Amino acid sequence: MNRTLIHLTALMLAVTGLASAQTGRLTLQGAVTRALESGADVTTARANLQKAQANLRAVRADPTTPITTLTQAEQDVAGQAATLAATKLATAQTVITQYLGASDTAERLSVAAAQVALSERQLKIAQARLAARVATTLDVSRAQNALNGDRQDLQSAREQLPVLEAQLARSLNLPAGTDLTLSAPPAPPKLSVTLAALQAGLDKRLPALVQAANGSAFAALQVKLADNDYTPARTLEDARVSAQNAQRSLDDATRSAATQVRDAYRTVQDAQERVALARESLANTQTSLTQAQARLKAGTAAAVDVQQAQVQTQQAALNVTQASGNVWKALAALGSAAGLDVTGLVK
Repeated sequence: MNRTLIHLTALMLAVTGLASAQTGRLTLQGAVTRALESGADVTTARANLQKAQANLRAVRADPTTPITTLTQAEQDVAGQAATLAATKLATAQTVITQYLGASDTAERLSVAAAQVALSERQLKIAQARLAARVATTLDVSRAQNALNGDRQDLQSAREQLPVLEAQLARSLNLPAGTDLTLSAPPAPPKLSVTLAALQAGLDKRLPALVQAANGSAFAALQVKLADNDYTPARTLEDARVSAQNAQRSLDDATRSAATQVRDAYRTVQDAQERVALARESLANTQTSLTQAQARLKAGTAAAVDVQQAQVQTQQAALNVTQASGNVWKALAALGSAAGLDVTGLVK
């Protein structure tokens, strides 16, 4: 994996009226931690939870509070807590995706530049062969078109990188003038939790399910309160129908969420397998490079053959990096689907 550090120039803002330049090194863990500490969405969700907790304390302190009001206040706290946890996971998923996008693009720039150098050399060879009358103008045209395409790929990557860096900078809420260096992302962790464990307790973690579970519980409470001699029978019957509907909605939402978790789990497994395939491909290209170098030394291969093998090895190494990045992304998506962090980055 290419360990070349990627320079990220953050957006220049004013801090206490002065522009200050700061230099730091950022890791994937550090980026996620920073976003969780200062990100706008997490800050808002945390404030909403604190507001709900304050309201619950006030409701509990009032001895005249009706049971329905107390229940709703308790459910609001549970809902806001689930929302905060889900927001953290969603924020981590966003930062992981943005971090890997900037990192991969910077590495792709190196590969694209090497490809352009190779194509330039191949064009010169085609032109020389044409001059020697052992090639046609079509061969030269094809080599030129290949070079033009490679140059466009390189330019596209150059233009894309600042955009990705700016998106990451915004998510991290970077201070003015910060000039960061992104470290290469580490290898993703192995998925150690079982699918059954991730599917269990979804109604306690996912905001939508927590809301549905709260609705079902409150509907059941309404049935209990209406089940007496002084409440009209029609009211009790309506409450029972509402409770049944709420339970069905909860069951349906739970099944849907469990299916999403299962799909996300399979995506992680597939991504992990593809890392192994990418590493095997890299090993093969490294062997081919070694063989090309040996043939060059023995006089049975040209320098351009070695250069081509070098580019292929760089591309294979990039493929390994991207495959590992896909595992990180799949883990983050699984965490969001299950309401439980499996990346090890959400503290």
